[in-house]
Amino acid sequence: MNRYEEDVWTEIAKCLDGKSLIMLATTCKWFNHVIMEDNVWKYACQRDLQVFDTAKVAFKWIDLYAAAFDGSHTYMFQQQEKHIDWMRIGAFSIDSHAALLSESLVAPLRIPKEATEQPLVSNGCCLVKNIKNGIWIADLQLVRCPVCDLHSCDGTMQTLDARHIELFLHKDFHDGTWEYEALGSHDIKKPVDRASGGIFGVHHLNEESTSAIFDLKSWVGKSNDWQPKAMITPYAVAINTFLQDNEGIQIKFHIMKAGKDGEVVAIRISHQLL
Repeated sequence: MNRYEEDVWTEIAKCLDGKSLIMLATTCKWFNHVIMEDNVWKYACQRDLQVFDTAKVAFKWIDLYAAAFDGSHTYMFQQQEKHIDWMRIGAFSIDSHAALLSESLVAPLRIPKEATEQPLVSNGCCLVKNIKNGIWIADLQLVRCPVCDLHSCDGTMQTLDARHIELFLHKDFHDGTWEYEALGSHDIKKPVDRASGGIFGVHHLNEESTSAIFDLKSWVGKSNDWQPKAMITPYAVAINTFLQDNEGIQIKFHIMKAGKDGEVVAIRISHQLL
C-alpha cells in the first residue's frame, strides 16, 4: 500500500484532535492538502462537540472548529466590562426553527397557548420561532447585572448563553450591528430554592433523550451545593443553581437576530435576585 494514499490518510486524520491536525498539516504540502479537506474538519468538529448535525453551513469547517474551541464566548466581543466568569456546557442541535425557553425544568413543558410569530413571555416560558437550524454552543456565564431598579440585587447574575456555531464568523456580530433584544421577563416574588432554565427544541420535547433533563436528581446535585450545574442532550440544554436565602428572582429572556428580520442566532436566559 502506498503510504501516501490519500483516502487512508484522510481516515487517519479523522482520529486526530484539532491541534494534532494543524501540526500534521505543517509537515509538508501533501499532508497540508489532505488535512485541509473540509470533510476532515467537519468530522473533527462534530466529533469533539459530540453533535452530529446535517444542516448546511456557510463557512469552512476549519473556521467553525476554531471558533468553537479557541476559548471564545459572547462576552469577549460585547459587554466585556460586565463579565466575571464562565464555563462551557457543550453543544446541541436545533432542527425545527423553533425552541421553547423555560425557567421551569419540571415536565411536562407546555408551549404557551398565546404563542404568535412575535415571542411572548408567559409564566416563565417563551416560544421563539425563526431560529437558525444547526449546531448551537451553550455556555454558562456569570456577569455583573445591568443597571436596574432592583435595590436588593447582589450585583451578579447567571446567564445561560447559547449561540449558533456560525455567529462568531459574522462581521455584523463583531461590529455590534447585531444586538441582543429583550423578549420579556418573569418575576418570582417569593423565596426560591434554585435558579434554573432551559432551551428545548420543540419537536423533541417528549423524546427520551430530552427527558434526562427533567430527571433533576440525576444531575443538579444536593441542595446545599451552590455550584452551578448543567445538562445537555442532543436537542436541549439546561442549567440549575441552588440558592441561599432570598426574596425571589427575576428571569430575563433575550435573543439576537441576524439583522432586523433575520433568523435568531443567539439566546440568553438570565437570573438575578430580587
